[in-house]
Amino acid sequence: MTRPQVDMLDLARLGPGRHECWLHLVDSALGEPERLPMLVVRGQRPGPVVGLTAVVHGDEVNGIAVIHELMRKLEPERLRGTVAALPVVNLPAFRRHARLTPQGSDLNHHFPGVTDGNDVQVYAYRLIDRFVRHLDVLLDLHTASRGRTNCLYVRADMMHTETARMAYLQRPQIILHNPANDRTLRGAAEELGLPSITVEVGNPSRFQREYIRRSVSGIRAVLAEKRMLPRRAMSFGAPPLICSESTWLYTDRGGLLTVFPETTASVKAGEIIAELVDPFGQRLRSYTAPFDGVIIGRATDPVAHTGARIVHLGRLAGEEAPYVRRDNDA
Repeated sequence: MTRPQVDMLDLARLGPGRHECWLHLVDSALGEPERLPMLVVRGQRPGPVVGLTAVVHGDEVNGIAVIHELMRKLEPERLRGTVAALPVVNLPAFRRHARLTPQGSDLNHHFPGVTDGNDVQVYAYRLIDRFVRHLDVLLDLHTASRGRTNCLYVRADMMHTETARMAYLQRPQIILHNPANDRTLRGAAEELGLPSITVEVGNPSRFQREYIRRSVSGIRAVLAEKRMLPRRAMSFGAPPLICSESTWLYTDRGGLLTVFPETTASVKAGEIIAELVDPFGQRLRSYTAPFDGVIIGRATDPVAHTGARIVHLGRLAGEEAPYVRRDNDA
C-alpha cells in the first residue's frame, strides 16, 4: 500500500474517513525525507481536532499500541470532529531503541524549537508547526525511562479546568499537578492555547495490555466529553490519588541499589525505602522518605552510580486543594 507524503496536517484536504500518510519533517544526510507515520480519522460532522502523540522518547512504546487500538476502533460515521495521531514522534531515537536522539539530546526539552537552529531544535519546531498548531487538544503519551517503572499516571496543570477534567477522565492511578514549564511538548502546546496532558502509560520497551486498555478507555472518555463520540457507561474503579507536587530522590554514592516499595505504595516520612550495598555486599546507605507520600515511579536497575534515581515520590494533595474531587465520578 502506497501512502502519500504530506508536509503538514492539512485538514482542508482531508475528507471524512480514515487517512494514513507520511508527515515530512526533515531530511537525512543523503537528502532523503525523514517521515513520521500519521493517522487521521475524520468524522462525518465537524467538531474539535484532538491530537495524540507517542514516542517523544524513542523507547517509550506503550503509546504506539494505545494509538493503534484507539484509531482502529474509531468509526468515521459516528465521530464528530477529527482525531489525528503521530504514533512515533522521535524517529531518530526510535530507530536506535533509545530514549535520546543520536546527539544525546532529550527532544522533550527542546520545544517549541527554533526555525533555523540545530537539528534537534529544527525537528522540534517543525513538529509544532506542521502538526501541533493544527490541533485543538493534545494528549502526549509517555512511559518510564529504561531502568525504571511507572504506574499509570497523568501530569497536568490541575488549575486549568479543561486539563483537570481530561486528567480525571483518564482514570489513572495517580494524577500529578504539574504545570508545564520545562520546554516540553505539552508546555509548547499549552503556549499555543491547547489544553494538554501527559499520560504516563507504564514502562519502557514493552506493550502492557492492561495499561493500554485503560488508556484507550480514558481517551475515548475525553472524546465523549467533547461530544465527538456517543457517551457510554464506564466502570471507573477507584478514584486516582492526587499529588500536589513530586520529587525524585537520588543516591549520594555508587553501589548496588534495592528499592523496597512498589509503585502506588504509600510511604511515611522516615520510612526506609531503599538500600545501597558495595560489591562485597556490605551496606553503604539506607535511604528514607523525606515526607509522607506515594511512589509514582521507581528504579529497577540495581547498578547505581552516584546521583542515580531511586524513587519518584509524590506529595498527596490535601482535601483543601481546589482541584481535588470529593466524589467517585470522572
